[in-house]
Amino acid sequence: MGCCSSASSAAQSSKREWKPLEDRSCTDIPWLLLFILFCVGMGFICGFSIATGAAARLVSGYDSYGNICGQKNTKLEAIPNSGMDHTQRKYVFFLDPCNLDLINRKIKSVALCVAACPRQELKTLSDVQKFAEMNGSALCSYNLKPSEYTTSSKSSVLCPKLPVPASAPIPFFHRCAPVNISCYAKFAEALITFVSDNSVLHRLISGVMTSKEIILGLCLLSLVLSMILMVIIRYISRVLVWILTILVILGSLGGTGVLWWLYAKQRRSPKETITPEQLQIAEDNLRALLIYAISATVFTVILFLIMLVMRKRVALTIALFHVAGKVFIHLPLLVFQPFWTFFALVLFWVYWIMTLLFLGTTGSPVQNEQGFVEFKISGPLQYMWWYHVVGLIWISEFILACQQMTVAGAVVTYYFTRDKRNLPFTPILASVNRLIRYHLGTVAKGSFIITLVKIPRMILMYIHSQLKGKENACARCVLKSCICCLWCLEKCLNYLNQNAYTATAINSTNFCTSAKDAFVILVENALRVATINTVGDFMLFLGKVLIVCSTGLAGIMLLNYQQDYTVWVLPLIIVCLFAFLVAHCFLSIYEMVVDVLFLCFAIDTKYNDGSPGREFYMDKVLMEFVENSRKAMKEAGKGGVADARELKPMDRSIHFLDVLIFQLKKR
Repeated sequence: MGCCSSASSAAQSSKREWKPLEDRSCTDIPWLLLFILFCVGMGFICGFSIATGAAARLVSGYDSYGNICGQKNTKLEAIPNSGMDHTQRKYVFFLDPCNLDLINRKIKSVALCVAACPRQELKTLSDVQKFAEMNGSALCSYNLKPSEYTTSSKSSVLCPKLPVPASAPIPFFHRCAPVNISCYAKFAEALITFVSDNSVLHRLISGVMTSKEIILGLCLLSLVLSMILMVIIRYISRVLVWILTILVILGSLGGTGVLWWLYAKQRRSPKETITPEQLQIAEDNLRALLIYAISATVFTVILFLIMLVMRKRVALTIALFHVAGKVFIHLPLLVFQPFWTFFALVLFWVYWIMTLLFLGTTGSPVQNEQGFVEFKISGPLQYMWWYHVVGLIWISEFILACQQMTVAGAVVTYYFTRDKRNLPFTPILASVNRLIRYHLGTVAKGSFIITLVKIPRMILMYIHSQLKGKENACARCVLKSCICCLWCLEKCLNYLNQNAYTATAINSTNFCTSAKDAFVILVENALRVATINTVGDFMLFLGKVLIVCSTGLAGIMLLNYQQDYTVWVLPLIIVCLFAFLVAHCFLSIYEMVVDVLFLCFAIDTKYNDGSPGREFYMDKVLMEFVENSRKAMKEAGKGGVADARELKPMDRSIHFLDVLIFQLKKR
């Protein structure tokens, strides 16, 4: 990359003229080099874990004596049963797979390498012996021959716990995992401490497993609804706000009514013909319906009150929404931006998890108190975990920041191109090209700042969870206050970063200069930013609520009328959470476009006035508002509100939206 030096950050944004898309220079090169060096360190951790044999131990598995399954092994000093030939024994089998140690994150059981996993439940030692003779897979300790399973006094210790649950090998990882979900329920019981009745948790997990096809179908429905809403936004942005408002009103009323109707119907249904277990499930569903109905009623009332307060300000958002709709028409690839970002995040997360698993099996063999082998890292290398965790946060934030910079660059190109016929063939790809050539350092710096705030918050959250119930009220209050303050700081920095990326896309300045310039513009338009963002975000929030309500209502109907008696509280929660996440991923792109357009508009009205040589860049729809605002300013001046002749150029963007409010109220 033939990069030149970045613009000086000493210039004041009020004195330096903005020159959109004219100059291109590499920004924050030292931060790009630092990020590359950090990624090299992440690669070293992965390479070290693979080179030390962790990859083979992770994929093929190993027994309690340090032997890797499916291959010949070398003898370990002072370790009995090590150095065995397990070429024919390719699967790891645990004598007691449900004995879980959550503190140390491992199974407290002897592990053996076996030739095959027992596909059917083995109830007695005779069944275990018959399985070994028929399949050649010995499930007891290596020191015990299959012929001695039923006669040896050590069988109760050296053989698996009876009954041996049916198991199947995990794909690609060669571990025998129980088919029955009882072990998973037991694992969840240890994690979820608020469930006092274990049978409740068993029924919840059973409901998820029974309804898995419905859950997948509803998740697909939420994805389709999000895509449809994005397409609708492109073509009917003028009436989108009112359509969303009406649909949310109808959806809230309809959903609340359906919930109360289902509750009344379930309450009146006869219960004499069902078993006690089905009666318990029916009572759980009835209680859940009552909670849902009350929650929906409260939510509907609060939603109506908010919409009543904001109804007069909704019109201000329509103009920017209309221009944003045009942006999506000219830049159709914006719709697919969440897919690329999600795909990149998934690839990185898969790599990160695989490396984490490698780290869990790397190190030198050490004999524990029970005489079995564990692999542990000693010395400075044992702190690689912390480096790996920081990498998860920084690189994830870097990928998200790349999306923000890409969207900002494409929208800035659209806004500041006077003749839309001169737009690049694919503005998104052109924005990606500029990001890679010039602005990766800026993105690395912005994402690192978010990482610096997020890590202390996560540490405090971990401390709070570990001390839960042990700390006094004062310490608990201080911890929660610190967590809340760091969360607020993170949100503010996220918003400032996004606007800094927009300023970088416009002027190609480094991160600090861009953040300062964007901050000055936002402060000058503080009330207007609050109005536009609040109303706009609220409308997009209504879109998310519409998708969640539609998916949730479909889920209630399907789960309520399925034949099996299952608890569908947890499946419905999973579906609604997934629907909200999908809707958020898609509508967040629209939210970014509106925010970028507003900053471009504020800059445009600040440095241009429509005179020859200082023509506006804005769209015709916004131009009409400018022309109408001048007439409204004169009328407002006559009424004693303001004198248009006294407005200075620096104050034009500050007073512009006030005039729009006056004009809209007049209408």
